[in-house]
Amino acid sequence: MLRPSSLSVACAAAVLVGAPHAFAQDDDLALTGSVRLRLEEIEGQARAGFDRDDGLFNVRTQLMAEYRSGAFRAGAELFDSRAYGADPGTPISTNEVNAMELVQVYVAGDIEEPLGKGSKLSLMAGRFTLNLGSRRLVAADDYRNTTNGYTGLRADLAAPGGVKAVFIYTLPQQRRPDDADGVRNKRVRFDHEGFDLVLWGGIVGKADAIGPAMAEFSYFHLGERDEPGRPTRDRSLDTFGGRIMSEPETGRFDYEVEAFYQTGSVSASLAPGAARQSVAASFLHVDAGYSFGGSWKPRLSLEFDRASGDRRGGRQGRFDTLFGMRRADLAPAGLYNALARTNIVTPGIRLEATPDKRWDWFATYRALWLASRTDAFSSTGVRDASGRSGSFAGHQVEGRVRYWILPSRLRFEFDGLLLARGRFLRDAPNAPAGRWTHYTSFNLTASF
Repeated sequence: MLRPSSLSVACAAAVLVGAPHAFAQDDDLALTGSVRLRLEEIEGQARAGFDRDDGLFNVRTQLMAEYRSGAFRAGAELFDSRAYGADPGTPISTNEVNAMELVQVYVAGDIEEPLGKGSKLSLMAGRFTLNLGSRRLVAADDYRNTTNGYTGLRADLAAPGGVKAVFIYTLPQQRRPDDADGVRNKRVRFDHEGFDLVLWGGIVGKADAIGPAMAEFSYFHLGERDEPGRPTRDRSLDTFGGRIMSEPETGRFDYEVEAFYQTGSVSASLAPGAARQSVAASFLHVDAGYSFGGSWKPRLSLEFDRASGDRRGGRQGRFDTLFGMRRADLAPAGLYNALARTNIVTPGIRLEATPDKRWDWFATYRALWLASRTDAFSSTGVRDASGRSGSFAGHQVEGRVRYWILPSRLRFEFDGLLLARGRFLRDAPNAPAGRWTHYTSFNLTASF
């Protein structure tokens, strides 16, 4: 079996062989980067086991270089993610810290008209980030202080008639170090990629499939196994999905419907030789909106998300969102990080606007329930195995404002959230004390 480093070399060679005409036309080297500073605070932490009130200062630096020569390109990107001000009760992990990591080191090439006129094939190999489809299963998280990286192969195919497809075979990068001491001291260690964690699959979509709406179908397989000293749930998950979406347009209604069904098996615990459990889990997202005219370009939408939770009966019912983002649909990560795409039922309403090119904002309200009252609520870790604490988790109000102080160079962002905890988050046996959660973050991003 190939070692991860050998896999990257083999993938790179495959792209170069597949694009023999790549070294042509104009050469170009682009250097870009950014530094993001974030100060975040929380009062009344809703997650179990952490400080009630907390603050954290995050710094994320990105440096990107990409060389292009005709149809060929090669790139590398360094991420340096650090956090300061954590104490023993701060929920800090590799979500916040990953120092000096080459998340991207890749080669790529384009092949024109492999399936005839109007078609194009793009191949990429090495280390890279991914944002696929709705980003609910495979994404490079942007709000979080660290991102997701993947090592392997990617192929994008554009065919006549508006058909597009993307296929991947990757070893997701597992951020290191992941022990408490290594994270808190921001130690530098190369992230691990190996055949103990494999993600492969793809998406096929077609524009104007149902009137003006786009339709797509997706499938991803995640395979996981133990490594020495690192027990896992040995996940073997198959996730099937479909999405229909019409893009927002001024003076028109738009909508999006996406559903996933997840099957496979997992170990019942981290213990060696633990019994296997079959998986039957699901997720549904629906939203419908209307974009108004005028200089502010406001859009009002109704949203609904449901992700299954675990129930009694021997089967695993807790939906696993794999490497999906959460910020665009649910709530900020960081110190809050209470909502994820698992064991949650949440209808909501959103108002967003872009008054001009320099600033934009949105405000949302969500009501929160558990899909299964005997499982932990979303990503809070709060649980009542008896189910006697009910299923209502609370009301969440959130807003964001972004403003370009210097267009394309310096941007300010404010995020604020208020959670009024419902009966479950007040009465469950391990629920943190208090009725309210307040979260704020102030961000300043300089780009070059």
